[in-house]
Parts: sequence; structure tokens; C-alpha cells
Amino acid sequence: MDYSTLKSLKPSEFEDAARGYRVLGDMASQAKDDIEQQVTAGMRKSLKGDAVDEAVVQLRNLAANFQYTQVECALIATALNSVAYELRAAKHKLDAAVEDAAAQHFTVRSDGSVSYPAAGDKVDGKVPEGGAVKGSATGDPTRDRDPIDPSADASDIARALERQASNHHDNPNYGRALAIANRIAQAVHQATQADEKWAPQLRKLKADDDLVVAHEDWVDAKKDMGGVRRGAKDYLDGTKAPPKGGSPAENAAWWKGLSNDERDAYIALHPAGLGKLDGLPAAVRDEANRTALAETRAEFNLKLEKLDREEPAKYEQKWDNAGQVPVQGEKQVTLAWKAWAKERSEIAEPLKGMDAIQNRFDRTGEDGLPEAYLMGFSAEGRGRAILANGNPDDADHVAVYTPGTGASLSNSNGDINRGVNLWKTSQGMTDQNVSTITWIGYDAPPEVFPDANSHTYADNAADEYGQFIDGLNVANKSGSDSHVTAVAHSYGTTVIGAAAQRGDLGVDDVVFAGSPGARVDNAADLDVGKGHVWNEHAEGDDLVNGFGRFSHGAGLSRIDPSDPIFGANQMTTDTEGHSGYWDYDDKKDKPSLSIEHQGRVIVGEYDMVRLKPRDGGSLMLPYWREPQNWGD
Repeated sequence: MDYSTLKSLKPSEFEDAARGYRVLGDMASQAKDDIEQQVTAGMRKSLKGDAVDEAVVQLRNLAANFQYTQVECALIATALNSVAYELRAAKHKLDAAVEDAAAQHFTVRSDGSVSYPAAGDKVDGKVPEGGAVKGSATGDPTRDRDPIDPSADASDIARALERQASNHHDNPNYGRALAIANRIAQAVHQATQADEKWAPQLRKLKADDDLVVAHEDWVDAKKDMGGVRRGAKDYLDGTKAPPKGGSPAENAAWWKGLSNDERDAYIALHPAGLGKLDGLPAAVRDEANRTALAETRAEFNLKLEKLDREEPAKYEQKWDNAGQVPVQGEKQVTLAWKAWAKERSEIAEPLKGMDAIQNRFDRTGEDGLPEAYLMGFSAEGRGRAILANGNPDDADHVAVYTPGTGASLSNSNGDINRGVNLWKTSQGMTDQNVSTITWIGYDAPPEVFPDANSHTYADNAADEYGQFIDGLNVANKSGSDSHVTAVAHSYGTTVIGAAAQRGDLGVDDVVFAGSPGARVDNAADLDVGKGHVWNEHAEGDDLVNGFGRFSHGAGLSRIDPSDPIFGANQMTTDTEGHSGYWDYDDKKDKPSLSIEHQGRVIVGEYDMVRLKPRDGGSLMLPYWREPQNWGD
């Protein structure tokens, strides 16, 4: 970039272009939402069959196009705003130098050199003549270090010689003109650096000329995100970062204090981090986490395809019992294939969970199912998946379901469906808005034995659970007027108990199902009102009784919630075993009694819950009845 170009440059034009891309991104976002929430949902609601399923696939691809467009437009807008920011800084330097030149009656030429008039004491009877001087960017603090002079010693010497020449020049205007020319050169150099940095980066922000957003496109989008994030560091330095370790209320206040451009930049450049912040609106977390999901899912699919192409030969070698001499009948798979199979499983299993999340997105509208909100996602470790049915910010009743042992991203499909069944059951009981959330937001014990015998997993999850609930209450538009129910299964009940021991649980009701122990010995210790702890223990649930309880939470509490001494409302059930509490007959659109009672609690219809008296029969009791009086 030269002086004339920078002089005529208008940084606002880049900002205007950024606004145009932001509008385009907003249009793409709205189109995606319309496809998912209206077109697809409407089809799912009124039509069924293979043709509908195929149409949904095509609409999903179209929605993916709009989502990709939205992400790329946000990156382009952020890049253009960064260009404007850097060029404006250079332009300000240039304009200030030109003004100073005019004030001293110097002339700035088209090549950036500065001419100065004759001045000074006469020499040999003549006033020292004027002239022109070309500046240098030497000494510009924004200038990259010369690789052959990394310490800038040569530049320092050059500047010292320049100052000596100025001080000894007969014309005092020479030194002043040279200083201004250097400032001009530095401004031009700064603008040139911005141009050289952003021109190639902006050229990268384009998609393939086709109608399919392939896995490669999403991987490229993540690379683009990294490039823009590094380039926009100076631009974003003026934007306040989220509070480190902030509370949900602090996170919410930070978000509200950002401008629209700053919000767009954070969503575009930090989707994974932003999606984890409790207290932010569910729609914001959903947008950020869907981007993280799309990019991660693409990465995993490409890795899986690569592994499948490179599958080692499945050699089988025959060994004797000592592993020495090959003999007939004894076979051992090669170690190379075992390593390949292990690596493949570590990729394929989390992908099942990501596909389950996408499948839930695609089911929006099916039997009236509302839009899903992805409020948490990560593929690290055992993974995270927090998925809401309906927007919890707008809900009058919110239920958070916490699964137990074995819960992970890989195994999330069943738990996601339980959240769906909870929504269908509870929403059918009220005209108010209901949101049910599957919360796989902690590292659950991988196996029943010995992992579930430890309370460490619950202790580690307690703070995360508390933060999430606080975030729901902060973001909910009804605030403290919304009704929140904690629903937990198996080891998940232990998590609730551990969270209650940390302080304010932040919920109105607690529902346990198949609990092996909740870390507390009395319902009164669960930090909810008297009579607002509910428990289900189904016939044949061996993980609550006898050896099952002690292999699935031994020592977690001395009294399990199914014991009348615990003080919970013991709800009747009609399901069997440890995993049937959320059974729902889709063909008849009929919930089991077990999940129906959970729904009654979720919507606050306590007097419709049938409780168990001590003699084993069923009895309808008002919710305010003292649990200790059962059978009296």
C-alpha cells in the first residue's frame, strides 16, 4: 500500500461491508430456523412415511447450508471489522502527520515525501535552501523484526545517525520534515501490514462452488475460525472477555454489556467456550454449541473415513497356550489390528452421540415436539451433551434430568429420548410452557462396579450441576417465578445429593428414580420445601435393593430414598426393573404411570400423584400430607 492509497482510504467502507455480511448471516440464521422450526416441524406434525423422512433429509442438508453460511458470514464480518480497526489506526497516524506538515507550511507529495521551504541562518550570504525528504518506517513499533537484525541494533544505529544529521543540517526545517516523513512512512507500513495479513485470510473465507456442505467444509471453517481469531487479536483486545470463573449472574451481565458486533465476534470465534457459559440465553448457547457440534462431527467423520481406508490386514496367527509355537486351533489377532480397532472405537462411539443429537434436531415437530436447544457439548473425555426440549428461558416449568452410571456422549441417545418422553408427558398436562433437559454435564461412573461404588464422581459433578441450575434461573425470563424440578436416575440421584450439600440447590422439587443412595439420610437435607422430595422404586429394581445397592453406591448414604425413614413421597410405579421409569407407549401416545407421576410433579399437580402407604397398596394423598404418616 502506498501513501496515496492510504490517504484516500475510507475504513468505514469495510465496516459497511461487515454490516452487510452480518445482515446476510442473520438472514441465513433465520432461514435455518424457519426450515427446522416451521417447514420440517410442520411436515413432521402432519405427515408420516418414507417420503417425509427423505424430505427431512433434504431439508436438513439445506439447513446445514444456511448454518454454514451464517458461520462464514460471521467470520467475514469479524475479519472486515478487524481490517477497518487496523487501517483506521494507520489512517489516523497519517492524517495527524499531514496536518502537522500543513501547520508548518510543508508539502506532502504524492509519494509520501515531505518538501520544506528555505530557512535558517545565512551561509555565505544565502539562506539554506529548502528540499524534500523521504521517510522510513525504521523504528515503527508495529514493524516486524528483521530476521537478520532481530534485536534491532542496526535500526537503532540508523536512527541515531539520522538524528545527528538533522541536528547538524543548516536548514532547521530538514529535521522537522524528516520526522513527519517518518511518521507518514510508518503509517503506510502499518497499513501495508494489515493489508498483507488480511488479504489472504479473506480470500480463504469461501466455500466450494456446490450445494453440499461436506465434512471438509466444516473442518475448513474451524481453520478459518482459528486464522481470524489470531488476526483479530488487536481488534478484540478492546472487548471485555468473559469473567474468569464467573458466576452465571456475572456471565449474564457480561453478555448484556457487549455490543451486537462484539457478540457476533464471540459466537464466531469462540463457540465452544461460549456454549459452556451458564447464565447466557439458551438461544445463544444453542447457536454456539451447534457450530462446535458441526465442526467436531466433521472432524470425527473424516478421521473415521481415514482409518477405514487404512485398515490393517486382519491377520490371525495361531499360537500354543504359552504363546510360542503356532498350533492348530489357537488364534490371536495381531496387535496392530487391536490398536486400530481401539482407535476406531474411540472415534466411532462419540459419533453415535453426535448423531443422536442431530436426530433429535430432526425430530422437531414430530408429535408436536418443540425445538431442541443444545446447551452444552464437548467430545473431550467421556463427552458432554446437554439438550433441552423447548426453550427453558421461556418455560414456566423446567425439569432437568440427570442420568447415572454409564452416561456419556456416546450413550446419550437413550437419555435424550427420556428427556423427550418427559416433555411429552408433562406438556400434555398443562397449557403453560414446559422445557425438559437431559443433563449429561458430568463424568458419570463408567461401570457399575467398582466405579459406581465411589462418591468421587458425584463430588466432582456437584459444582457443575449447581452452576447449571443457577444459570437456568438467571436466564429464565420469569426468574424466581419459574418452577424447576430436578429429576435423577440411579447414580444421578447421588449427584443431586452432593450438589444439595454444597448449598442452594436452586430447584423447587426433587424426583428420584432407582436411587442407590443420595448422600443424605433425610429428604429434609435436600434443600427443597417440606414434602417436595419424591421417589420411585419399581418392582424388580435390584440396583436399589440388596447387593445391587451396595455395588452401585455402597457407603453413599446409610438410608436410601425408598426407605420411609428417608421422608420422601413414595410414588407408585407400573414399570419393572432399573431402567423402565421413563417408558412411554408411542403407538398409543400413552405414558407409563411411572413417568406420568414425574410429569405431575414437574407441572405442580401434586394432588394427582398416587403415593404408596406402608402396607403396599395405593393411596391418593394430597401433596402436603406428612410423608411419615403413611399407613397411619
